[in-house]
Amino acid sequence: EELHVESHDPAVPAAYAEFMRTGWGSRETELAPHPVADWAARRRTALAEAFPGERLVVPAGTFKVRSNDTDYRFRPDTAHTWLSGNQTSDAVLVVEDGEAVLYASPGSDRETDEFFRDRQYGDLWAGRRPSLREMTDSLGLEVRHVNDLEGALSSSAKTRVHRGVDARVDAAVGGDEGRDGELARVLSEMRLVKDEWEVRELQEACDITTLGFEDSVREWDRVLEHGERWIEGTFFRRARAMGNDLGYDAIVGNGAHATTLHWIENSGAVVPGELILLDMGVEGHNLYTADVTRTLPVSGTWTAVQRDLYSLVLAAQTAGIEAVRPGAAFLAAHHAAMEVLAHGLEDLGLLPVSAEEALDPESKVYARWTLHGTSHMLGMDVHDCASASLDVYPRGDLAEGMCLTVEPGLYFQPDDLLVPEELRGIGIRIEDDILVTADGHRNLSASLPRTSGDVEEWMGRLR
Repeated sequence: EELHVESHDPAVPAAYAEFMRTGWGSRETELAPHPVADWAARRRTALAEAFPGERLVVPAGTFKVRSNDTDYRFRPDTAHTWLSGNQTSDAVLVVEDGEAVLYASPGSDRETDEFFRDRQYGDLWAGRRPSLREMTDSLGLEVRHVNDLEGALSSSAKTRVHRGVDARVDAAVGGDEGRDGELARVLSEMRLVKDEWEVRELQEACDITTLGFEDSVREWDRVLEHGERWIEGTFFRRARAMGNDLGYDAIVGNGAHATTLHWIENSGAVVPGELILLDMGVEGHNLYTADVTRTLPVSGTWTAVQRDLYSLVLAAQTAGIEAVRPGAAFLAAHHAAMEVLAHGLEDLGLLPVSAEEALDPESKVYARWTLHGTSHMLGMDVHDCASASLDVYPRGDLAEGMCLTVEPGLYFQPDDLLVPEELRGIGIRIEDDILVTADGHRNLSASLPRTSGDVEEWMGRLR
């Protein structure tokens, strides 16, 4: 195959290449079974049973260019890793007749120039990739070289592809939008209920996220000096030290920036007397992510107006969390939270109609200040299970093992002439990660304070 090299790379004379291919020992190691191997095997069995007699192709994806010859750090497709445990690039999982084979791109051998010249896959450029044997031992399924994939896909078996992940796979297998879409739907719906291993991974991601929030507050003097960027960098350090990465770009919004729902520029000052909204989550080593938001008073204490608004959002979130239980509608948390916020907005004199009229689905004028839904599913994707049937999610019911966020907010835009001037430019959101349990729910991110008094005590203690 063609090497991934650049025009500015030095020339490689034949003598140099020949010399580089000699004198190397084996680097193979004995790998213990991956802790997800048995869980992943059960998932593959369930998937095969959903599509008997069919070939199912689920790629990991490949590198994406950030700038010229610089790629983003690789992160595999969620469905692929959920089914296999594999996190290496360019791999493709094929499930057929109940049997699974992973076609993967292993570490470079020493018989070609790849290992010392290829910038994308060469061991000396990009790091050592596991061998086929190492992957087989670790993941507990048969692993073959990705070069054998074309032959495996050449037969006339009825095939479904998880599309949009790897353009090379999409091109190699003719598609049927309806059939391939059904595969994506089933994969999403299978992931709605988390198994025990997944719950532990989500809890760990939440626990590391708590440490990242604490790191940020401990460095508050630096935060005041350098602004939003300091919190972003501080939290990222914890995510990389104890996890894989951020689950999503951190949102660090001081003052009016908090009214921009996905403010990820994080370039502003942090100003005493204002509020700062921190929406941040760690992605763990096995790609499960937390998604937590806290809104903090920059000075460490609330003004009366800030406390009142924060208490309103907290009451809405509490009502939303209390609505989470098996058999309840997924949207129950949203409706409970919006009920509280709409009446609170009525008490503030902001609604042009009564709260009950505003809550009518044909009106929803209260949403000018709440903007978004209260919940989304959470797992390996921060907005998890996105290809599920709408009748299952979001219009379906909750079941034990599902994990969702509960995150109501109030946002008063700085140019909103329909609110008092003292409220303009204030944004408040409180978000926790809620597991549906047999008898109700469990807050996986409960170690971070939520009440206004606890937030003040926490900030004072850490600073």
